[in-house]
Amino acid sequence: MVPAELGRPGLQRAPSPSEERPLLRSDPENFLCLRARCRAGAAAGAASMRRLGGSLLPLLLGALLCVRGVTSSTDCSCGRNHFTCAVSAFGECTCIPAQWQCDGDNDCGDHSDEDGCMLPTCSPLDFHCDNGKCIRRSWVCDGDNDCEDDSDEQDCPPRECEEDEFSCQNGYCIRSLWHCDGDNDCGDNSDEQCDMRKCSEKEFRCSDGSCIAEHWFCDGDTDCKDGSDEENCPSDVPATTCSLEEFQCAYGRCILDIYHCDGDDDCGDWSDESDCSSHQPCRSGEFMCNSGLCINAGWRCDGDFDCDDQSDEKNCTTSMCTADQFRCKSGRCVRLSWRCDGEDDCSDNSDEESCENTGSPQCAPDQFLCGNGRCIGQRKLCNGVNDCGDGSDESPHQNCRPRTGEENCNLNNGGCAQKCQMVRGTVQCTCHTGYRLLEDGRSCQDVNECAEEGYCSQGCTNSEGGFQCWCEQGYELRPDKRSCKALGPEPVLLFANRIDIRQVLPHRSEYTLLLNNLENAIALDFHHSKELVFWSDVTLDRIMRANLNGSNVEEVVSTGLESPGGLAIDWIHDKLYWTDSGTSRIEVANLDGTHRKVLLWENLEKPRAIALHPMEGTIYWTDWGNTPRIEYSSMDGSNRRIIADTHLFWPNGLTIDYAGHRMYWVDAKHHVIERADLDGQNRKAVISQGLPHPFAITVFEDSLYWTDWHTKSINSANKFTGKNQEIIRNKLHFPMDIHTLHPQRQPAAGKNRCGANNGGCTHLCLPNSKDYTCACPTGFRKTSSHTCAQSLDKFLLFARRMDIRRISFDTEDLSDDVIPLADVRSAVALDWDSKDDYVYWTDVSTDSISRAKWDGSGQKVVVDTSLESPAGLAIDWVTNKLYWTDAGTDRIEVSNTDGTMRTVLIWENLDRPRDIVVDPVGGFMYWTDWGVSPKIERAGMDASSRLVIISSNLTWPNGLAIDYESQRLYWADAGMKTIEYANLDGSERKVLIGSNLPHPFGLTLYGERIYWTDWQAKSIQSADRRTGQARETLQDNLENLMDIHVFHRHRPTVRTACGVNNGGCSHLCLLAPLPKGYSCTCPTGINLQADGKTCSSGMTSFLIFARRTDIRMVSLDIPYFADVVVSVNVTMKNTIAIGVDPQEGKVYWSDSTLRKISRAALDGSQYEDIITTGLLTTDGLAVDAIGRKVYWTDTGTNRIEVGNLDGSMRKVLIWQNLDSPRAIALYHEMGYMYWTDWGENAKLERSGMDGSGRLVLISNNLGWPNGLAVDKAGSQLLWADAHTERIEAADLNGANRHTLLSPVQHPYGLTLLDSYIYWTDWQTRSIHRADKDTGANVILVRANLPGLMDIQAVDRTRQLGFNKCSIRNGGCSHLCLPHPAGFSCACPTGIQLKSDEQTCDPSPETYLLFSSRGSIRRISLDTNDHTDVHVPVPELNNVISLDYDSVDGKIYYTDVFLDVIRRADLNGSSMETVIGHGLKTTDGLAVDWVARNLYWTDTGRNTIEVARLDGSCRKVLINNSLDEPRAIAAFPKKGYLFWTDWGHIAKIERANLDGSERKILINTDLGWPNGLTLDYDTRRIYWVDAHLDRIESADLNGKLRQVLVSQVSHPFALTQQDRWIYWTDWQTKSIQRVDKYSGRNKETVLANVEGLMDIIVVSPQRQTGTNACGVNNGGCTHLCFARVSDFVCACPDEPDGRPCSTVPGMVPRVPETTSVSERSQTSPGRSGSSTTKPHTSLEATEGNCSDKDVGQGPCNRKNEAVLATTGEGLHVSYIIGGLLSVLVILLLIAALIIYRHKKSKFTDSGLGNLTYSNPSYRTSTQEVKIETIPKPTLYNQLCYKKEAGHDHCYTKEKIKIVEGICLLSGDESEWDDIKQIRSSRGGILRDHVCMKTDTVSIQASSGSLDDTETEQLLQEEQSECSSVNTAAATPERRGSLPDTGWKHQCKPSTESEV
Repeated sequence: MVPAELGRPGLQRAPSPSEERPLLRSDPENFLCLRARCRAGAAAGAASMRRLGGSLLPLLLGALLCVRGVTSSTDCSCGRNHFTCAVSAFGECTCIPAQWQCDGDNDCGDHSDEDGCMLPTCSPLDFHCDNGKCIRRSWVCDGDNDCEDDSDEQDCPPRECEEDEFSCQNGYCIRSLWHCDGDNDCGDNSDEQCDMRKCSEKEFRCSDGSCIAEHWFCDGDTDCKDGSDEENCPSDVPATTCSLEEFQCAYGRCILDIYHCDGDDDCGDWSDESDCSSHQPCRSGEFMCNSGLCINAGWRCDGDFDCDDQSDEKNCTTSMCTADQFRCKSGRCVRLSWRCDGEDDCSDNSDEESCENTGSPQCAPDQFLCGNGRCIGQRKLCNGVNDCGDGSDESPHQNCRPRTGEENCNLNNGGCAQKCQMVRGTVQCTCHTGYRLLEDGRSCQDVNECAEEGYCSQGCTNSEGGFQCWCEQGYELRPDKRSCKALGPEPVLLFANRIDIRQVLPHRSEYTLLLNNLENAIALDFHHSKELVFWSDVTLDRIMRANLNGSNVEEVVSTGLESPGGLAIDWIHDKLYWTDSGTSRIEVANLDGTHRKVLLWENLEKPRAIALHPMEGTIYWTDWGNTPRIEYSSMDGSNRRIIADTHLFWPNGLTIDYAGHRMYWVDAKHHVIERADLDGQNRKAVISQGLPHPFAITVFEDSLYWTDWHTKSINSANKFTGKNQEIIRNKLHFPMDIHTLHPQRQPAAGKNRCGANNGGCTHLCLPNSKDYTCACPTGFRKTSSHTCAQSLDKFLLFARRMDIRRISFDTEDLSDDVIPLADVRSAVALDWDSKDDYVYWTDVSTDSISRAKWDGSGQKVVVDTSLESPAGLAIDWVTNKLYWTDAGTDRIEVSNTDGTMRTVLIWENLDRPRDIVVDPVGGFMYWTDWGVSPKIERAGMDASSRLVIISSNLTWPNGLAIDYESQRLYWADAGMKTIEYANLDGSERKVLIGSNLPHPFGLTLYGERIYWTDWQAKSIQSADRRTGQARETLQDNLENLMDIHVFHRHRPTVRTACGVNNGGCSHLCLLAPLPKGYSCTCPTGINLQADGKTCSSGMTSFLIFARRTDIRMVSLDIPYFADVVVSVNVTMKNTIAIGVDPQEGKVYWSDSTLRKISRAALDGSQYEDIITTGLLTTDGLAVDAIGRKVYWTDTGTNRIEVGNLDGSMRKVLIWQNLDSPRAIALYHEMGYMYWTDWGENAKLERSGMDGSGRLVLISNNLGWPNGLAVDKAGSQLLWADAHTERIEAADLNGANRHTLLSPVQHPYGLTLLDSYIYWTDWQTRSIHRADKDTGANVILVRANLPGLMDIQAVDRTRQLGFNKCSIRNGGCSHLCLPHPAGFSCACPTGIQLKSDEQTCDPSPETYLLFSSRGSIRRISLDTNDHTDVHVPVPELNNVISLDYDSVDGKIYYTDVFLDVIRRADLNGSSMETVIGHGLKTTDGLAVDWVARNLYWTDTGRNTIEVARLDGSCRKVLINNSLDEPRAIAAFPKKGYLFWTDWGHIAKIERANLDGSERKILINTDLGWPNGLTLDYDTRRIYWVDAHLDRIESADLNGKLRQVLVSQVSHPFALTQQDRWIYWTDWQTKSIQRVDKYSGRNKETVLANVEGLMDIIVVSPQRQTGTNACGVNNGGCTHLCFARVSDFVCACPDEPDGRPCSTVPGMVPRVPETTSVSERSQTSPGRSGSSTTKPHTSLEATEGNCSDKDVGQGPCNRKNEAVLATTGEGLHVSYIIGGLLSVLVILLLIAALIIYRHKKSKFTDSGLGNLTYSNPSYRTSTQEVKIETIPKPTLYNQLCYKKEAGHDHCYTKEKIKIVEGICLLSGDESEWDDIKQIRSSRGGILRDHVCMKTDTVSIQASSGSLDDTETEQLLQEEQSECSSVNTAAATPERRGSLPDTGWKHQCKPSTESEV
């Protein structure tokens, strides 16, 4: 079947823009060129068209040329009798004779003269299309648009689609899978009319309906195509601030500062490389733009803007073109070979002017080329008319058949082979579709459609008169029968965006993030079957990989990379290939980075893009060096060939079309996308316009996709024509590499040449075009065709500042291989030890010495302290010692090779020592010194026999090397520019090499050669070691070359005395020259004992000081000052204060960043943290070694605290009137503590060590009093002031103040020992010493120590003083603290000392408990200091809500990070998860301490749920009409549950504890009701509103609402205790309180707490009262819920295996006397708690029973009294029988009154009989069955009288019916407080007059209630008033406990009171 484009006889496709020609046509009679009136200029893009695969068709010159247009909008008009052709793409006009229009011939060359013409009537065998075209009738209704106007497919009977097909609206059938896949498969887009997909919760919906990641909203990047994600963003987005170690890019991003001016574009806009005048990151042959970008130097002043800032075209002179360039008129330079090549390369056509017309023009395929160059339609050939004008279209030039004039189509078909028609009386032959007319005008020839590119997507088979398209495996032909669709999932474009990797669906707006927080991701590829993505990062110089879902990010290649710009995955053989334009290499490795090999390194300049064809075994890459080219080779590096090296500038991206067998590339300088066959043939431009800076390209199906740096976009176009250009995404951050993620981009059809066993190779198996090759990692030699050596035996080792490399001598290629090491910043000196395969190096940036195996494994820092510039290094391989020089400290030191037992060997008369070598054979060491008088010295390896051996003619003596064979010493001198040698004693000195040595540095010998590095030549060279001849360069173009060595395994072995029992030495055994042979020495600071072999155990007298990140000691036992680090195995961040316990030999320190105080032994062992909470900035610390305490100041919390040495029993000593306490000093013997305060009014204070007797000693003329020390011997105080720059002294009482030293620059720490004071100085970064009495004789102890903080001097031999508390801790239970008069006992923070002044309770009685995200803390309300103490609950992440259970002493809390509810003991122990699943955002929590239930709100799920306290029996109570439920509170005694809801309509609601009788209490004038609490005493609810910023309250019905505090900033939670309301505030970050009655007396309880959340009060008075569920769970099997007047049983939502009943069960009658132990067993799991009889008013049971049920089970009324269990009540006094009688009579009267009033309401016959148990009696279980208790008419007077006046007078009279009472409102002041609440009715007062057995408090006033109100009131009270449980007289009184287990303050009553 023939596709539509071939439907018209003789017509071919329209030429592409690259083939269109500017033509002007004249008529056949040689008319002069008719003037076309051109009203515009030349086509915009035409002038700049570059090579587009084959040259552009040349212009026709001479008479044919009329007018060249100037713009693309040219409007042409021809003269009369002429037809105007369409304007060409070049803006040129063509005129033809009018009679040539609609003659079926393509005269215009673009068919414009034939468009819209009605062709002659079709033959009976053909179908006549609406557009006049004729097609075969058999093609009608075949599903193909053969007419090109779809008229052959109109009114066709619909084809039935199969079951698995989708029916398009145009009648096509496509696969169902293709429906809604983003591709227009139908052709009319009817398969893509799909519903928009829903965005997930974590996505943001753009205005166009697409979804993006939620956190991209308002992130500054336009992620939605329509930009809607960046609209309406808050303007106050904080500007990003970079840390000190970071550099801020121009657009705000932060990168590490080390990347600033490193030559890489790490920011993406080159802002990190601007202003780098001192740094030249560009290579030779490159030009550096002002922005920092490096470009080819040849592009400077070439007329093209190649720099982003156009600086390459500024300040250009006119003589910049080279010999092989042509200068355009514009001054631009182009290649000379482009002159007169038919292309306008200059943009002003000056390279094409004055050219001879050598090339013949080409006509369209259906035109004839005349002899004069003119093009005419093919049909005008041999028509008897001179159409060419020169007769070349007719005889005799053409073999034309003579005309007879009698021709006619009826005779022999007019001589036509196929079709014949009569035109103007002559025969005109035409051909069927699929054929073309030959030159004879009669014959027809089959058209080979397959030769025409793009007719078929992939495969094409030509047939006579037609053709057939087919697809490769994995693709399927679309309905148009020409294009192919890939099978499988929807394609995804994966692209690197510098800071992240994203994916975009090309056919939709779907746009997702794969990986973020990247530094500078450039190249990218994926492995589809393994679901991996790989990328290179040119900032980190790493190749990384991750799973395709973004997880499991790991490094693959981390060393030896400089600019890895290209990356490609071999998905068949599982290999990773990459290009590196910095190292000029192409490398390969396994997918995990192992077995890395340099594949190609020769003749590579700047390899960039790379693409693989694993099926063919080939690799393709671009190189944009000085000779840009595209090359390929086999994947094993063989068979390398250049496939394109002309017309290339900046070949960036490269991709292979595996199905189309072509390659595509982009050229960013040429602004073109080109393609070619895989061998480079048939090269052609696809797109050459609108490409500002294309970077990377990929292909899929028929589309190309590419990224563009300039437009920051991803674009697409047709891969054949370049048409249908489309922007997929724009406004990207910085799009880099791009790939199509689809299985067909990595077809699995290819054969794995290596098979399943890696080809039998031990290491790498690399495929080639035919088979495979086994290869070895770089540097390893092949031992056979399939195996590699397992290790390297000899290699050159050299340092290159940022890395250490090796060049293997085992292989030929001499490629340098980076040893994979971490954090090498400035490596200088090297050495090695073949015994353990170690390489050692020094780093002068990190000031450290490290080692690792030669393969990079086992890396470890050996020495990293007290080094300043370690420039030389030498290994004594005989005794395993490490020697080094330090040009900063001017020392030579030695240690074991692992860095232990370090000691200083030489510290005098050194001036910048540089290199060092040792000779264990002779026992000597040699070093160079390039100070003021350069020299080379030698000494024994134990520092004995020191001698200068060379001192003349030296400038910068650098590298040293020993030739053991000839006993010579070689050295390189960078100043003298020589390499010399002499004998080992300095004699017979000779110059070995004296020329061409610009700056030699490192030097080494191996075999017969000498090797050296040269800084200036940037090379490694070698020569003959004896003659200096035969010089060779091993490697060049290497910056920053340092030391060099050859690793081998043939060092001489030496027998020494140190080899036997370490020479008898206890520590170090060092070699020495004979006769001594060796000597023993000790680690720094420790003295050798008299035996000359043994060292002391440690330092006895020393300074110890903090240096932020470490703690160091300086021994005062030795003749020099050397600091030694206390090797604590912990990271220190900001160590400030320091103290020492000389008794145990421990150091204590504070770290203000980690916010903790720690301790360790002086040798670094026994590390432990002693204080980890409640610290902010601990500036001062002092150890009381006598009293065994540690004291500290905290300038953040403004407190001074004390604790035991292990951190226990911590107590705040001083918390008032402190501004910024800093230094602290103790004088135990005197009982004093001294401290400095450098706040606004700086002062020096003193108090007893227990905080008593506080006194300001000095308060004038102080600025920043930092250091403080007590001179006990001189009875004086010493302090350092950094502001006044003085060190001063005074008596111990502050008198006789005098200045010791002035000025001192910035003293910080101060200490004294013997007759000296020592201090640290921030400004000088030094430790100084002076006489303590005079301040004279100032010397420098240690310099160059940044970050110096506190310092202490210690002498461990001194005796400690007498401990005042030594005998039985002074009799104290907790803390014993000295003061001047003796000592005092003290309790930990928040706990009061008992009246015996010796003992303490274990915890406070009443305290606040609050959460602050990562902690739960308490504040005692028993003491006044209000210090927060952390409750040590483990694993806290984001704690929101809290509650506690007083019965079991547990805290319950929600953690919304883990989505759990947990509980722990109140001391933090026994943490367990209660609810661990099914939670989203648990904001509120409430404990029902009576029924043992736990309630919570879940804002995420909008539910209120309940469970038992252990998490069992979980049940959803409420899940409807909840919007954002937040706080929740329970009132078990009343059976109520309250909660706030701050959803769309904010409200506060109430329900029964079972969720029934739900009622909205408040829904007006609410914003964000956050916290909620209940005042159980006054029966009111309190809440905070974070939107209206106020605290309000109301009664339990929501009435009597009143604003308590009207202006709070952002309250979150609140609680109530006594007369105070406490709340947490997010904005002020504080806990505050006010008086709950007046709203006045506002106080801040605690300030400066981040993340404050919930707050509750733990108090014995808080959780009291009981309900029906309090005993035996109300008889319920699972859940028991008390309600206002009854209770219900309930079952959990999910069965737990136990049978559940909603009917209360039976309990056997309990004996009258029950022991305490028995009682405790009645309530399982509640030891120590009391239980009460439930309020099982038979409403509960009888209400659920029918008459039939009566007498059975729980409905048997005989059992009604059985439901009670033991009640642990309050203790009662002896009660006389008369009292009982009076009580019974009163109750009967009350019952009668109630009965009379309530008769109509009590419909249930059983309601009158209520059984009450008395919770107040502990001694008896007897119960009294009484009628319902009526309340006397006296209640009518129980209300407030609301007077009109301001003066409210209340007469109060308390009528008390007392029965062993605990007075509820016995406090007179409480009544006065209640009066202040202005309410219209007695709702609040009512709570105090409930008729309890213990108290009825009645306040009579002149107001009254009517009967109805009284009845309502009584009904409400009914549930909360306990009934009377009378008991027999008890002989004794017991201590009373309410049912919660807390003690009550009980007030017994006497008979007289009654």
